[in-house]
Amino acid sequence: MFHRNIKLVIAALLIITGIWQFTESNIGNGIFLILLAIIPIFLYFKNEYILLAFLKLRSQDFPGAKKWLDKIANPETALVQKQQGYYNYLNGLMVSQTNLNQAEKFFKKAISLGLSMDQDLALAKLNLAGIAMSRRRKIEATNLLNEAKKLDKHNMLKEQITMMKDQLKKI
Repeated sequence: MFHRNIKLVIAALLIITGIWQFTESNIGNGIFLILLAIIPIFLYFKNEYILLAFLKLRSQDFPGAKKWLDKIANPETALVQKQQGYYNYLNGLMVSQTNLNQAEKFFKKAISLGLSMDQDLALAKLNLAGIAMSRRRKIEATNLLNEAKKLDKHNMLKEQITMMKDQLKKI
């Protein structure tokens, strides 16, 4: 909604106003304003459109998630590096249903920019392994599957990894 620097300015103004309220002996107002400053700081690190796209993706609403991601006009300047990674990650997930070339580009860019959760990184590498496997690049797919297995600490992707390894043996 707002540019990331505007969010920081709003947070700074709220904190300054809260401190001013403390000096005026309005302790309740000061506490409220300091707590209210947490919202723009949170939204600086977690973009609201990406959060809404994740919510749409959880309900398998791909067009709705794409609509929220399309509202980010210029991701290179409007988003922090990790947010750019998740922007590309979500685009890769949605495009992987139709266009593998574009999905591969999105996933590679997401991995290079970085994702904060190991589970998301493992899923991106698993999708890249699937794309490599469909293109008969067995060595690359094996390397990506091994990396995904290392990143999957909670064994949530264990079945998919073993299934893809079995499919690799048939190639």
